[in-house]
Amino acid sequence: MKNFICILAVVLVPVFLNAQKKKPVKSAQTQGAAKETVKIPLTPDTWEFQEGKVSFLEYKGVSAVKLNENSGNMIYKNLNFINGTIEFDVEVNQAQPFPGIFFRWQNIDEAELVYLRTGAATRRNAFDAVQYSSIIKGVNLWDLQHEYQSSALLKIGEWNHIKLVVSGKQLKVFVNNPSEPDLYVPCMEGGIPEGKIALGTGFPGEAVFANLVVSPGATEGLDSDAGADITQHDTRYIRNWQVSKPDSLPYGREPGAFMLPKPEMTWGNIQAERRGLVNLTRKFGGSNYRRFVWLRVKIKSEFNQVQHLKLGFSDEIWVFVNQRPVYVDKNIYFQNMRKSPNGRISLDNCSFLLPLNKGENELIIALSNDFYGWGLMARLENLDGIEFL
Repeated sequence: MKNFICILAVVLVPVFLNAQKKKPVKSAQTQGAAKETVKIPLTPDTWEFQEGKVSFLEYKGVSAVKLNENSGNMIYKNLNFINGTIEFDVEVNQAQPFPGIFFRWQNIDEAELVYLRTGAATRRNAFDAVQYSSIIKGVNLWDLQHEYQSSALLKIGEWNHIKLVVSGKQLKVFVNNPSEPDLYVPCMEGGIPEGKIALGTGFPGEAVFANLVVSPGATEGLDSDAGADITQHDTRYIRNWQVSKPDSLPYGREPGAFMLPKPEMTWGNIQAERRGLVNLTRKFGGSNYRRFVWLRVKIKSEFNQVQHLKLGFSDEIWVFVNQRPVYVDKNIYFQNMRKSPNGRISLDNCSFLLPLNKGENELIIALSNDFYGWGLMARLENLDGIEFL
């Protein structure tokens, strides 16, 4: 898994930096208790950044900081953020950068992220102008969280006012729109309770940030508990799998029937998270090379039948039923083999027929990955005569 590689005009790819010597931070605010609004100074002494690649300046009458494609991220040293409101202005002068703000930043491996895809400013009714993703074990889970995006009114060459309301598990994002949120996230998936605030912009282009204000504890009545998962009561999802340890899969090699797991294979267990997602990144982290795992589940059928299986996956799958191959597919972003929606994981990725015999059946899937998040979601059309073992 390549950590945060540059992707031209597609997805925010932050280049994380090693932290410089830290100053003591303010004590974390008590959860739910509003404290005094803090205007964050945009001055070199209060931020960790890459020397010589960040410009602190007066811009349009206000103190500002300018980041370009080589600046990486800059981290505010003097505040530990839990819940509250974060507001700032950002300006871009071309429709390419991906300016974003990290919060509850622990380190380069764990953070929550909201960013703008400013290329959407030139596309009418774009549905991906503002996006949320979590950073888990050093991996940006952009491709596992396509639900967390929305349209927004973005302006090029002018200030865009961004407001985040963070409360426990929930998040609202306002973009040039004080009356109602442009993006609502019912459950942030990073699982991080607190951390710092950081600014960044992806390749290519530059962005200017100003007027950064934090209001700790000011959650505007937003519930702190996770919102509803609409898949929770859908019993058609395959949620409990056995999983092998990851193994390398060199380019050009494909897992065929000759590679199926042997009886002595050691299996672990993994359960689907919200949205029916089997999150392999959370279990195994990232990697700089192509690798794969075997996923296995046993299905009991009361009679011979052919089921319809919908499958979301990242990045490649090889499906076997009772030791026989039944389906192969690829969802590879850079090779123009992207499944809808735009190479990101979804049940819209693919569907195919699953032949089941009367009695016990073994469904085995080889799942490879070398790009961003690694995961799978699977749902049968119905459960007539079906039992998951």
